[in-house]
Amino acid sequence: MEQTRVGLVAEAEADRKPNMKPILVFLAIAGLATGAMAQSGPTTLNMTCAQARGIVASQGAVVLRTGPTTYDRYVRASSFCAPGETVHPAWIRTADAAQCPVGGVCRSVDLENGR
Repeated sequence: MEQTRVGLVAEAEADRKPNMKPILVFLAIAGLATGAMAQSGPTTLNMTCAQARGIVASQGAVVLRTGPTTYDRYVRASSFCAPGETVHPAWIRTADAAQCPVGGVCRSVDLENGR
């Protein structure tokens, strides 16, 4: 049997429509990989105090993971804080110290004044 013109047009239109399933699968995988990468890397619990202090000293300002789901931005000096912020001393747990003085954290001056 010979296909009709209407049947050929319908097949051609079906071939042109994009299949969304592969795109959705790709986006889901990309989202999972991004989340995993954001959580990867060493924590201060796997570093010595000297290593953690060295990172802050050499970088000036750095975000350190202090546990599986915790992190903060640590700075070498107040020059790494935004205007209206001041540096407060910070201690973190490392592999060899319960309280390692790594530098400081930037905090709003308004918080110091009770505002």
